[in-house]
Amino acid sequence: MQARRIARELALLSISQLPAKQERLEMQQLQSVVVAAVRTLTSEAQDALETAAAELQQGSARLLTSETRAADVQSARAMVEDAIALTQTAINRLGVAIDVPEFIQLANQQDVRHYTLEIIGKLNANRDQIDQILSTSLVDWQLSRLAWIDRDILRIAVTEILFLGIPDRIAANEAVELAKRYSGEDGHRFINGVLRRVMDQLKAEKQATGGLG
Repeated sequence: MQARRIARELALLSISQLPAKQERLEMQQLQSVVVAAVRTLTSEAQDALETAAAELQQGSARLLTSETRAADVQSARAMVEDAIALTQTAINRLGVAIDVPEFIQLANQQDVRHYTLEIIGKLNANRDQIDQILSTSLVDWQLSRLAWIDRDILRIAVTEILFLGIPDRIAANEAVELAKRYSGEDGHRFINGVLRRVMDQLKAEKQATGGLG
């Protein structure tokens, strides 16, 4: 279980930087996967810090020019608070990036590498089907408009359910844990809600197929 948990995390963080073609994917060493994951985390942290710095600068400038208008002061304070929250997110990302190599030592490296590449390989090979299922289960959202971290957490969960034999509740619970670690403040609730609808959808399809048989 620990190896799979680490593998899910590495798959989530490295999927965008690893080859999509299966034959090239299978040639990847564990070190390459870890490097890709850390690059993703540090890039995310850098982006968050830059956004926070810009937000803080704008908030500070608005405070200086607000004079005594209460509405302007309140707006400026909100911008500064948002900047502080973004900075905390960036710090958290950097903290996780530092932890990744340590996580690798907690499980058999071959098991971690195998399951990481299995997740990515199955996801890439069946992306259209996975995305169709998710699109049907989204309410008032488009898959392409989701934050990349939420979209890939959902894709990994559906991949595990459909193609890797992981029970749907376990896959959903693991996805929620990933969201708590990497998504926004309410990301885990959103992920949980979507995956509940995915499970309902898959059960309905299975019953319909069984009924036809």
